[in-house]
Amino acid sequence: MILYHGSKVLVESPELRISKYNKDFYFGFYCTLFPEQAIRWATRFNGVGYLNEYLYTPDESLKSKKFSEMTEEWLDFIISCRLGHSHDYDIVEGPMANDTIFNYVQNFVDGKISRAAFWELAKFKKPTHQISFHTARALATLKFVKGSEIRDEK
Repeated sequence: MILYHGSKVLVESPELRISKYNKDFYFGFYCTLFPEQAIRWATRFNGVGYLNEYLYTPDESLKSKKFSEMTEEWLDFIISCRLGHSHDYDIVEGPMANDTIFNYVQNFVDGKISRAAFWELAKFKKPTHQISFHTARALATLKFVKGSEIRDEK
C-alpha cells in the first residue's frame, strides 16, 4: 500500500518527534492514503513543500487501532490525545480532525456545543484519512519510494 506524507522537507527516513502541540492520535509520524491531503499538509505554511511517498507493509505483530469512520470512540480518543494523554498503540488509523473539525472538537471540550451538535456539524465535511506511526517498530513498516517538490499554485 502506498502512503503519503506532506512536509516542508524531503523525509527519506521518518522519525518520531515531540512537537509543541498534541496531534489527533498523539505524537507520531503521520501519513495518508490521499496525495491531495498530503499536498495540503506540505504547502500549508509557505506554499512550497514535499510530497513524500512510502511503501507500507503492515506487520500483524504490532498493536494497531483503526477507526473506519468518525464515531463516539474516535471522538473520545482524539480528545484524550489532544489533551496530552498518550496511548500504547504502535499505529493508529482513521479520519482526521482537520482545522474545522478540530474547532468543533475544541468547542465540545470547552462546553460550547453539545456532543449532538458536534456530530451535526461534522457530518457534512469531506472524508479525510490519517495513519500515524508511534514507535520505531511501526516506522520500520515504511519504505521510502520517492519525494517530489510541490507548489500550491493558488
